[in-house]
Amino acid sequence: MTTISTLDLAQRWLAEDKDPKTRAQIEGLVASGDEEQLELLLRTPIEFGTAGLRARMEAGYSRLNQLTVISASQGLSAYAERTVPRALERGVVIGHDHRHNSDVFARLTARAFLDRGFRVHFFPQIGPTPQVPFAVKQLKAACGVMITASHNPKDDNGYKVYWENGAQIKPPLDEGIAACIEEYREPRSWDVEGIEHDERVEDVTVAMMDAYFAAAQKLVQDVELNRSTLLQYVYTPMHGVGAPFAARMLSSFGLPPFVAVPEQEQPDPDFPTVSFPNPEEKGALDMAKTLADARNIGLVIANDPDADRFAAAEKQSDGSWLMFTGDQLGTIFAAYVLEMARSASVPDAKLAMVNSTVSSRMLETMAQVEGFYYADTLTGFKWMANELEALQSQGYFVGLGYEEAIGYMIHDHVLDKDGVTALAVFVQLAAHLHAKGRSVGDYLESLYAKYGYYTSANSYFLCPDPIKMDQIFLRIRYGTAEPDIKCSEYRRAHTGDVLRYPLAIGGFPVSYIRDLTVGFEMRDVDKQSASLDITEGECLPQFPVSSSHMITFETRNGGRLTMRTSGTEPKLKYYLEVHSPSNDRTKAAQDLNTMSQAVAVELVHAKEGRL
Repeated sequence: MTTISTLDLAQRWLAEDKDPKTRAQIEGLVASGDEEQLELLLRTPIEFGTAGLRARMEAGYSRLNQLTVISASQGLSAYAERTVPRALERGVVIGHDHRHNSDVFARLTARAFLDRGFRVHFFPQIGPTPQVPFAVKQLKAACGVMITASHNPKDDNGYKVYWENGAQIKPPLDEGIAACIEEYREPRSWDVEGIEHDERVEDVTVAMMDAYFAAAQKLVQDVELNRSTLLQYVYTPMHGVGAPFAARMLSSFGLPPFVAVPEQEQPDPDFPTVSFPNPEEKGALDMAKTLADARNIGLVIANDPDADRFAAAEKQSDGSWLMFTGDQLGTIFAAYVLEMARSASVPDAKLAMVNSTVSSRMLETMAQVEGFYYADTLTGFKWMANELEALQSQGYFVGLGYEEAIGYMIHDHVLDKDGVTALAVFVQLAAHLHAKGRSVGDYLESLYAKYGYYTSANSYFLCPDPIKMDQIFLRIRYGTAEPDIKCSEYRRAHTGDVLRYPLAIGGFPVSYIRDLTVGFEMRDVDKQSASLDITEGECLPQFPVSSSHMITFETRNGGRLTMRTSGTEPKLKYYLEVHSPSNDRTKAAQDLNTMSQAVAVELVHAKEGRL
């Protein structure tokens, strides 16, 4: 097979691209003879995955631009027509945020679907991500597309896809869509003028947003108490779209309006006051806290730019701020959802809550104590939402889905994380606690007292070299030459390998191992022989095997460690948690520190690898 030359690849791009800005970028690189940059931009097409597309906005097949959006939309519309019953009639839902190019990307998406004969349910103005999955489910559409890069840097954008059930796509849908994108790669139509006047395009903004806020009314608890609260709070949408939607949701709950951070209240695609528009990032809420301090306000809340995530911080008695972690907020929401479900006479056994496998096990402990149904899933709301939808079809009441990355699904009409609804539910809880002279921090402390203390340390190592990344995981999986490291000897004749996992981390015995790369799972590791023959069909994990690296260990001291590669960044991520059933925080903190150091020294060899 002959590989097309770099310059021929550039000429193909110039023959297809009609956007003057991206054409000029490639023309400039051709004129300067910069073949290295041309290769980077053009050689490897942007990969369509379960998150859709996300990349830097610039020219090239590997980036997000008008040409790659058209190709993606042509392929997605073709696949939906082939696989979804009555797809053309049911139509597609399309929305977008405020980022650079989001509006034109949304219109080009609509154009491609119109050309294939679809109805288009359109949100022509900027809006939050949850509006699209809500509308897909409400309108029984064939699929949905939201143009957003969430809290990525300002030069990025994304193309997020929802399927007919209103949840993000999961395998093998992504593979089928990717194949269709390749089949329909050449862009056909760039004309977006007047698409809103096409008789098949309907502006659904008013109808869908009215329905969205109405559906959330079932989460309102004691509206009179909400109306009478003296609670004050500062809010920032992080230069995103959230402010008007948060204001309307809070008002619909009967809650008082927020005090906005004026410099961050209006949508601004350049995110001028923050390094990264992510509420989780250190310093991202500094302006909100400063305003709260000046106004003597004890609560700060935030959405990320597309308002699908939620964050909060509360002032402590010593004047410092407690920034709730994603897991702490998930636990708080779980306890409050349980209260609300019981007040609605939902049987505990019919209440379902899920979180991702890298999130806290505190939710699992709560389920064991209280009797509600719990499941964990692979990382990402595509897994949690589809799991909850399946449970709902079995008669379960959808209570909560959450991930440690501040994503919360409390609204069963939105099968994705929804920061707007989460925000109102959180403020309602804070208002009801405030009426009793309690804080949200007090509420969290009561949960620790009941279920035990959980402390976590989630972080990452930068590793731009994929070979080095593989070597780290291969060493963890297949052993080390160091004689003082005791490893397993799990022989698998059917796969021809021997798994040599560490049997202790930081000196704590390993009790559980799950490796989703090679398909292995074992419980009570320390109660079995370290040398075993594993036959075909034994020790298989409940979750599907993946081509990326992901290994989980549990230790007898209540520790749990998951290590995985990132799908979008050159990072080795790890999620570490220690549970003390007796609420011994000193011991838990010591164990967490010991295990954190062991990750770097024993497992990753960070110093030797210069990570």
